[in-house]
This record gives sequence, structure tokens and C-alpha cells, in this order.
Amino acid sequence: MDRVYTAAVIGAGTGGSLSMVGLQASPRFTLTAVADMRPAALEAVRARYPGVRTYASHEELFADCPTDIVCVSTWPPSHLEITRAALAQPLTGILVEKPLSDNARDGRAVLAAVQAAGLPMATPHNLAVAPHSLEIMARITAGEIGALRLIEIECGGWDIINAGIHWLHFCVMLAGGDPAQWVLAAVDQGTRTYRDGMQVETMAVTYVQFASGLRVVMQTGDYVHIAEPGKSTLFRLVGTAGTIEFYAWEPRYRVLNAAHPHGELFEVTAGGRGGHQRQLENLAAQMDAGQPDYTIPAASLTALELCEGAYLSARLGCLVTLPLDAFTPPAPVEWAPGQPYSGQGGGRNGRELPAL
Repeated sequence: MDRVYTAAVIGAGTGGSLSMVGLQASPRFTLTAVADMRPAALEAVRARYPGVRTYASHEELFADCPTDIVCVSTWPPSHLEITRAALAQPLTGILVEKPLSDNARDGRAVLAAVQAAGLPMATPHNLAVAPHSLEIMARITAGEIGALRLIEIECGGWDIINAGIHWLHFCVMLAGGDPAQWVLAAVDQGTRTYRDGMQVETMAVTYVQFASGLRVVMQTGDYVHIAEPGKSTLFRLVGTAGTIEFYAWEPRYRVLNAAHPHGELFEVTAGGRGGHQRQLENLAAQMDAGQPDYTIPAASLTALELCEGAYLSARLGCLVTLPLDAFTPPAPVEWAPGQPYSGQGGGRNGRELPAL
């Protein structure tokens, strides 16, 4: 009989609520305790999950109610501190919500701390475990649309850090071991919008290049016009021999290739398990075997670097190279592309650049 693991959730917001639902639905876990600094949030937890212990802080929970796993589901700037506190407990595994932190440096520290402890880890980017996206990844790997050359993403009502990180994570997974080389982005910040505790953009275009030449072009923002009516998100995967289109969380996708020259829509049975439950049960399998798999968390760190690089590119007006910890911002340049060149003040002649 499979072992049943006890679990605590730190943070009762959106991510924490999804973990609670997943834990409660899974036969592999017992939801034991929840911590949140907001009394109303704890009251809602007690109403929905009678018998679950509630605490006003993670410190109180760790002192009074040790568990086998901890789900760190607070706002991103607190993830490093709480992860380190959780790792001081005798844990069997840990879940850290995406993004791993609000910046790549601290996200790298989160992942490094878990790896140093040798603990199995989950980071719930649920496209990485959804049945339809697993089918899509398998088709890409099998070469059904040839070599992948371009990924286009249109996403309305969201932003780079809160949704784009999911989409970029999926791109990193599709790219396999192909490293991202640089990111370039344009961001409109005029409306002073915030979402899920983060300052975000009104509209943005993020452009990423991988070492193989694979490109990602992602448009995010409050009111993005999606090419396919009725959809809020559209992915277009373009290969040398065809395309695949899908719609984020919807369990379906369309293939256009030699086998399906007029395009064919494939409907996928999603099953009864939600994304967090799938991630948690994958974590349980790692804990059963004592074999951590950091593939998804490591891709999450890369996606966080791409998000931070995009915002940095927009602020500095330059291309940002990766890895981010090796990037040195260039000195400010007085140059106005699109304006007439006076012939004064230096510069280089674009007609006389050396060949690549």
C-alpha cells in the first residue's frame, strides 16, 4: 500500500488554495495544517476543511505541527525565507509555487537550497503535466512538424510574470537542453497596473532566442487581440514541416502537417485530476523512490530569468544575454534610432559591419 504523506500549506491565496484542493483530492496525502497571516483566509480554510489546523504564521505551524511535505504558496518575495525555514524541518519533500521568487537571484537560491538538502521538489507549472500538452510535447519530440523553429504566444488579460512565466516555462520544456541565449522586450507601463501582488505592464512583446535559433515571440497584456475568436490564449508552434496550435489550458490542439494537410483538431480526455494534484502525486512518486527530479523546477528558474530579463530589457532599452547572473548592463548610450544622423558624435556605419 502506498504511503500517505502529511502536508502543510503556507499561504491560503490562489496557489495555496489549488494545493489544498489537490492534496484533499489525492489518496497520497492528508492535508494537515495551513498558515496564513490573514484571519479571514484562515476562517475560509476552516469552513472548507474542518479538522485542518490553522496558524497565523509559518513559524507557529512549523513549531507545533511538523509534516512530511510543505507547500510554499505565499507571495514570491517571501519564498526564499520560508523555503529555508521549511528545510530546517525534517521534511520528505517540498512544493514551491511559481515564480520561485520575484527575482532570478533569489529563485536560484531557492532551488539550490532544496537541491543541497537532496529533497524531491515540485513547482506547479501545470502545462508540464497536462495530458494535452504532454501529447503536444511527444509530437514535437517525434518530429511530426519537423524541427521546431518558432513559438508564437498571444495572451490577453495577463502579464509576463504572472502568466507569461507559465508560457515561457513550457517553451523551455519544448526546447529541451537547448539553452536560451538572450531576451529583448518592449513594455508599456502607462496604466500603473498591478496583479497578484506584482506591478505589471499594460502591454508587452517579449522575444527570446535559443542557441539553436529557435525563437519565441510572446505578446501579453490587458487587451491583446487574439487571432482566433473566443480564445484568451493562443500558442502557435511552427516547425519546418507543419504547425501545432493550442489554447493554454484547453484540452485540445490542432495539427497541420503532411498527415493532416487540412488541419485536424484533437480532443484530449483531461481526466479527473487537476494540475496541482498531478504535480503533487509526481512529488509523492519521487519521495517513494527517494529520487529527486529537478527538471520542472530548473526550467522554472530559466523561465524566471527570461521574465526578469524581459523587464530588464524594457527598462534599459537593450538586449539582455543569459544566464542573467553573467549579464552586465551596458553603459547608457545617447542614441535615438529613427532620427537623422548628423555625421557628428561617433557611431559605426551599419553598411560596413563585418560578416557574422
